[in-house]
Amino acid sequence: MPNKKKIIEIVITELSKEYQQAIDAANDAHAAAVDDQSVAETQYDTLAIEASYLAEGQSKRVIEFKHAIDAYKALSIIEFNCDSYIALGALVQLSADLKANHWFFIGPAAGGFRCQLDEINITVISPQSPMGTALIGKQQDDDIEIILGNNKLTDYIATLK
Repeated sequence: MPNKKKIIEIVITELSKEYQQAIDAANDAHAAAVDDQSVAETQYDTLAIEASYLAEGQSKRVIEFKHAIDAYKALSIIEFNCDSYIALGALVQLSADLKANHWFFIGPAAGGFRCQLDEINITVISPQSPMGTALIGKQQDDDIEIILGNNKLTDYIATLK
């Protein structure tokens, strides 16, 4: 059985690494935007404008990572059972994933992040994702149907923790 506290710690560690990389990239982009080399030499020289757009985009990434880290730090660890309705913080296993020992963790951010914990495969999904939308509000043994691109996935919720 996957340990939710450890999953959250792994996600926060990864988000923290990406947060620091985003800070470094934002600082580099800001430095490039104000560098003497970025000064326009002609009316068609857009290097300074491009550098400032890049700096703005990198700054937004920094804020997004900070919000994601804060959301995970604030996430309450709730134990779900077969009578619970799936919500943020749930660990869900579909019947097709029983052999592969694969679980979905519904987190506030970092959708698509994958990790392995004690030989258990875990994929973080957000409530806004197609899989999250299909699972939120359902219960153990409920059927789900998800359209992923041109494929239709039908399965049932085997385990909820």
